[in-house]
Amino acid sequence: MKPVDFAYHRATGLDDALEHLNAAGEGAKLLGGGQSLGPMLNLRLARPRVLVDVSSVAALRTVEPARERVTVGAAVTHAEIEDRPVSDVIERAMREVAAGIACRAVRNRGTIGGSVAHADPSADWPIFLVCAGARVYIRGAAGARALPVTDFIRAAYTTDLAPGEIITHVEIARAGGQARFGFCKLCRKAGEFAEAVGAVLIDPERRCCRVVTGAVGPKPVVLADTTRTLAATAMPPEPDAIRAEIAAVANEHDPVKLHTAAVAVGRAIDRALAAYAPSHDGDRSGSGARTGLTFQSADI
Repeated sequence: MKPVDFAYHRATGLDDALEHLNAAGEGAKLLGGGQSLGPMLNLRLARPRVLVDVSSVAALRTVEPARERVTVGAAVTHAEIEDRPVSDVIERAMREVAAGIACRAVRNRGTIGGSVAHADPSADWPIFLVCAGARVYIRGAAGARALPVTDFIRAAYTTDLAPGEIITHVEIARAGGQARFGFCKLCRKAGEFAEAVGAVLIDPERRCCRVVTGAVGPKPVVLADTTRTLAATAMPPEPDAIRAEIAAVANEHDPVKLHTAAVAVGRAIDRALAAYAPSHDGDRSGSGARTGLTFQSADI
């Protein structure tokens, strides 16, 4: 099958893109890397009257590391993030996530903004960004606005993005020097969509801890009880407890999916904790094995 007829406009700047989007109204679609939109066009799941190509808009293609945060333009590709030099936990985590997306051909074209806007429950970037507590920035005819990724993604393939609006960038706060990140994606074959994803950020300096499950349920979800247990004990909760919380928050009852999701979360926790050296007395049995890691209350 081939796409329906549509007009194509290659935007020269952000204002130009917004002008054409608003002129076409709900009949317009943004084109970044096209890795999700392309197949949808061919299957006629998307039938736009106008495609506005923003892949070369300079304002959407910058990465700006700063002391407190990293700002990534919406049209920055997965491969560009994968290939960047890294200096801290967040940048290393972003590089790890980018490198695990599909294959290099997809990473060369796919963009972080497109991934967030598409809001596939199995997609890597929404899960990572929820775990990192990131914010998404949006421009439209009414002006600019920002909101946490957790609020931006409403459900599977459903976001808060209104017709005529563009994601301009995402902003991720830098973690402290002791922060650790764990990510586990379970797939039948490398490069396929995930069966389950677990993501963990532990940041004692900022008293921030988040454990996130993805690819199960309609959107990435923070596991609040699992997070509190991990923050207070520096030990993974029991698998049954993780599985029960996933079932509750994701409204999932398939035992195979729940087991797979709990395994992904457990492995992500293990990978984050493995970065902490044991104490001098060799105690690996509790929070004493990771001095300074535990904190009773956490920003989740």
